[in-house]
Formats: sequence, C-alpha cells, structure tokens
Amino acid sequence: MAHQRQPIKLYLFGYNSLQAAGWIVAIFMLLSNLLSTKSIAGTFASAGEIIWILQTAAFLEVVHGAVGILPSGVWLPFMQWCGRTLFFLVTAREIVQVQDHPSLFITFLAWCLIEIIRYPFYALNTIGACPHWLTYLRYTMFIPLYPMGVLGEMLLLYQAFPYMKEKNIFANFFAVLPFSYYNVVRVVFVMYPFAWIKLYSHMLKQRGSKLGKRQEKKKK
Repeated sequence: MAHQRQPIKLYLFGYNSLQAAGWIVAIFMLLSNLLSTKSIAGTFASAGEIIWILQTAAFLEVVHGAVGILPSGVWLPFMQWCGRTLFFLVTAREIVQVQDHPSLFITFLAWCLIEIIRYPFYALNTIGACPHWLTYLRYTMFIPLYPMGVLGEMLLLYQAFPYMKEKNIFANFFAVLPFSYYNVVRVVFVMYPFAWIKLYSHMLKQRGSKLGKRQEKKKK
C-alpha cells in the first residue's frame, strides 16, 4: 500500500513545488514593477498572465479532492477556484479599465502572500518534512490575508460593474440565456461574502485543530 502511495506523494510534491515556484515568480514580478515604476500602474501587465496560468492550473486541486488523493473534498476547493477564476481573473482580463486599480494590486498581493506560504507547506507536508514555523504561518497568516484578498476582489468587481454592463462581455455565450454575465456577477457579488465566511470559519477551525495538536504534543 505504501508503494502504491509513493507515486501520488511524488506527484503532489512536484505539483505543489511548481505552484510555490510560480507564485514566488509572480510576487517578484509584482513587486519589481512597483519598485521600478513607484506606481501600481502595470499591475496586470507585470503579473497578470502568470497568475492566470497558476490559477487555471489550480483546478487540479478540485480534481485531487474528487478522485480522493486528498481529503479536501470537492466543494471548498471548487468554491475558491470559481471565486478567483470565473469572476475576478476573467473580469480583470476582459476589462482593461480596472487593470491598474489599487484593488487589483491588493488582490494580487494577498493571493501571492497566501500561496507562497500555502504551497511550500503542502509540498513539505507531503514528504513529512514541514517545519513548525511554516505550519504556524500557514494557519496564522490567512487571518489578515484572506480578508485583504476578499476586500480587493469585491472592490475590483464593484469598479468593473459599469464597464461590464457597457461591454456586455460574454454576450455570445449568454445569448441563449434569460440573463447576462453582468447579472450573474451581481448575484455572486451579493452571495460571495456569505460563501467566504463559510471558508474562513473552516480555516479558523483547522487552525485550532492543527496548532492545538502541536501544543498538546509539547505539553506531553
């Protein structure tokens, strides 16, 4: 059984390591642009495409839960993937008017900081070599970074609404439906905080479980 799991562990280590490397490159590009231009103008141009690739590839995490190689299930990874991919990155790619807004910089920075902690944690945990300090960062830094990311995402959407309505983006796809992409995003905008609270609560429970176990071991 252990031999059967070994290729899966190697795959997960490789996947998470590549994602970690990609997000490190993304934050380097994002901050390099900020330092060289002393402006957030060019946020999407500097890091948007690599973040788009990394986030598209993250659909594999939904697959991992679906086929059972990870115990994460499908719903929470899918909800997070949809939140980023279908509504925020798609919006940012399609509506150039919001690509230099502070909200996009806030969003990208929060995502990068979250992922350069999360993916190394997953990679090292796969091979049983994760240090305690990284576990602590994984289950602590999300406390400020998740709200920061959600604030950026919702501001980005709100700023994109007028352009979204004017451009009628994805009109061909929604032509056969009684509603537009703009209508879908407005509904998601209202529902998103409630879905985020569910995810955030789940993470807080995980924090208590993971860090609490560590404290109990120390006492023993």
